[in-house]
Amino acid sequence: MKRSNSPDICHNQGFTLIEIMVVMVILGLLVAIVAPNIMGRSDQAKVTVAQTQLSNIGNALDLYRLDNSHYPSTQQGLEALVNKPAGSPDPKNWNADGYLKNAPKDPWGAPYQYVSPGTEGAYDLYSLGSDGQEGGEDDAADLSIWNTKG
Repeated sequence: MKRSNSPDICHNQGFTLIEIMVVMVILGLLVAIVAPNIMGRSDQAKVTVAQTQLSNIGNALDLYRLDNSHYPSTQQGLEALVNKPAGSPDPKNWNADGYLKNAPKDPWGAPYQYVSPGTEGAYDLYSLGSDGQEGGEDDAADLSIWNTKG
């Protein structure tokens, strides 16, 4: 058997410029369709997180009240749920483990607003939303604990 000394011819087939352009157009269309749906969901997710956090903080405030017969004052603030507060009213049965691990911030990085007028069983707890200012609409709207309780 005689062997041929001619080298094997390999044909490397690649993508043509037109094929690459078609794939890029398809990817562009997918991004254009999917991206707006994903972007709108992140704002709604932050609102949902804020509502959940407000509810959790409200539960911690209720536990504080059960132990101490009153809510923390406005001056003591939400920090009273993390560290034993000084000042009036004195928390006589403050839980040594605290009520929260840390003073929470809303999903937009601002501290939650807490106001206790000193009347029995009353306080207000809210987030100013994404714009950090009172009022607003959609994800910029204020979120109150009283809007999350059902």
